Amino acid sequence: MTDAISELTRAAAGLRDDAEELARRMEAAGVADCVYNPLMYAWEIHEEFIRVSGGGGAKTVLLGMNPGPHGMGQMGIPFAATSVVRDLLGISGIAVGKPVLSHPKRPVHGLTHPKEEVSGTRLWGLLQDRYGGASQIFQNVFIVNHCPLMILDGPRGTNVTPNNISGPVVRDLLERCDQHLREAVMALGAEEVIGIGKFAEKRANAALEGMGIRVKTCWHPSPASPLANRNGGADWRENVSAVLP
Repeated sequence: MTDAISELTRAAAGLRDDAEELARRMEAAGVADCVYNPLMYAWEIHEEFIRVSGGGGAKTVLLGMNPGPHGMGQMGIPFAATSVVRDLLGISGIAVGKPVLSHPKRPVHGLTHPKEEVSGTRLWGLLQDRYGGASQIFQNVFIVNHCPLMILDGPRGTNVTPNNISGPVVRDLLERCDQHLREAVMALGAEEVIGIGKFAEKRANAALEGMGIRVKTCWHPSPASPLANRNGGADWRENVSAVLP
């Protein structure tokens, strides 16, 4: 499985470098005030995450949309949450750098970020309940975000998701992210992709057309989603559990 890890790392490094250029173009075009590339400033953590997660033999990819301000935006890991990264994934002691252009309301603290990402604690908590520890989780699923960029706009640094922006540079970004998804699927020899939310499902269908990969979807765990909160979260857990391997 070391081949999968090296191929996933190479693919992520290519996305990191291309996304950096696209981030600067997005800022210049006025798409958003600040565009963070955690693959750049938290690369060592992301690389460690691939090493921990990429060699388990999983044939199912869980596909998120883009980083959250308390999760991947801090730590470079999809659906990261401070306690999850430390206690479940066993990743600690790796410093992060700073975004090229920082928003005053969105400082980056890295692995010591004081606020938990609720989406992360929900998703990883469900996976832990279902499979057990990290090694058992990664025998079943590999997690990646479609877009690696955190897009911040306005005085509060509102987290803008890729489905809510448009224009030529955004089109270029999404096409580059589609390419990375194809590379990750091929590196893993994956058989299915589960889009976490409708936007991720849509991108997976577009990116993987003709490749013979099954595409499914499940509800997003965001606390901003009424579906995720319904029935105290029990309905969300049932929805996701129904599509997991």
